[in-house]
Amino acid sequence: MSKGQFAQRRDGRVAALQYLFSWSLNQPSNLAEDLRVFFDNQEHPREHYAFGEELIHGAIEHIEDIDARIKALAHNWEFERIAKIDLAILRLAMFEMIYRKDIPPVVSINEAIDLSKQFSNADAKRFINGILDRLKDQLGRDARKVSE
Repeated sequence: MSKGQFAQRRDGRVAALQYLFSWSLNQPSNLAEDLRVFFDNQEHPREHYAFGEELIHGAIEHIEDIDARIKALAHNWEFERIAKIDLAILRLAMFEMIYRKDIPPVVSINEAIDLSKQFSNADAKRFINGILDRLKDQLGRDARKVSE
């Protein structure tokens, strides 16, 4: 992957995180219109965030499964007490790890930790890493490679 593609994926993840965070606070009645407004207010044209938009749709589509997994993996944490930004990071990373076989799980974990350093508090990275590491161990695939 070239530097430009890496930066574009990073921008996509950041946009997806921001959208999933706002979505968790106030779910729109019209997702397509809400996404149009969201992407109209970004720094780059909407096409630049195509990867992020895929992540948004995927995470929302699979939200019940992802949230059930978070509840099962978040030992000693009440789901409702998880910070909304950390929840958005977890939802994003778990969607990638479970449903995107073209992304090695360790890449999703590293990206989630980087996002937590940028957008959450200092303790969040340990919490997020712990949950994602437990998920990685359950996936039954090589965490460092893409799958078929």
